[in-house]
Amino acid sequence: MKTPIEVFDKRAKPVLQDAAIEKLCTGAVWSEGPVWVQAQQCVLWSDIPNNRMLSWSEAQGLGVWATGVEYTNGHCLDLDGSLLHCSHGQRAIVRTPLVDGRLLGETPMRVVVDRYQGRRLNSPNDIVVKRNGSLWFTDPPYGILSDREGHAAPSEQKANHVFRFDPATQTLQAATDWLQEPNGLAFSPDEKRLYVSDTSAALKTDGSGHHHIAVFDVDAEDRLHNPRVFAEINPGLADGFRLDTQGWIYTSSEDSVQVYHPDGTRLAKLYVPEKVGNLCFGGPLRNQLFVAASRSLYRFTLNTQGNL
Repeated sequence: MKTPIEVFDKRAKPVLQDAAIEKLCTGAVWSEGPVWVQAQQCVLWSDIPNNRMLSWSEAQGLGVWATGVEYTNGHCLDLDGSLLHCSHGQRAIVRTPLVDGRLLGETPMRVVVDRYQGRRLNSPNDIVVKRNGSLWFTDPPYGILSDREGHAAPSEQKANHVFRFDPATQTLQAATDWLQEPNGLAFSPDEKRLYVSDTSAALKTDGSGHHHIAVFDVDAEDRLHNPRVFAEINPGLADGFRLDTQGWIYTSSEDSVQVYHPDGTRLAKLYVPEKVGNLCFGGPLRNQLFVAASRSLYRFTLNTQGNL
């Protein structure tokens, strides 16, 4: 069926003119962190309060990929095809290695990094891999605030950081603490910009906190510079987002997927009937936008391709 689309800029029309929404499946409590696995033609994502990961494919439909996953949130594929997870429960970045070229839910996850300067991380939330192999992730406190999406515990960190981990040297660096509660993140196609959302308004009841996406310049040594607010997201929060190959940002919000040009212009909204948590590009042509929204998984087919 056609979905209600609100277009604010004519540049969006060729990309969105054939967009249709499909409800692929439902049954989660809170859907988060979708990742497309090209080799297996499936989407994996987290149902965080149920402490499990789900899967969906055209061939198999909905399935439970793994249980008892220690409240994983965001995911991404590493350069070698293994699967990186943000584990609230272990307060760590963990990895599911490939077994005979496949990602299997029963394969034990291995801890990649769980401490900064000898102190436990808060609860890693979202992760991306740069082409040089470095891992970048956010570390807000959401998984340690209660037992619903992790294990309640005090923070051991002095701030909520965006981290950079170098697998070659096993070095973890705090890239920035400029954001109050960093959440989603993604690089521009040329990797000269890093976008990071600040969702510190999420648990506030007095109207304080942030609900914006910030952007940083990235230099040749992977240092971040010139932080500034890229876009205020209303209604709701930019819990997670991804970019296409032309650098457009597709972000979650309370009622829709909002689309932004890298010049900061809001181009369009793709309305979704449930609150959007996170999203990813996938499909054989990388032109399908999979949307993890509350209890369900949705799909849009667009006239663009997701950035790898």
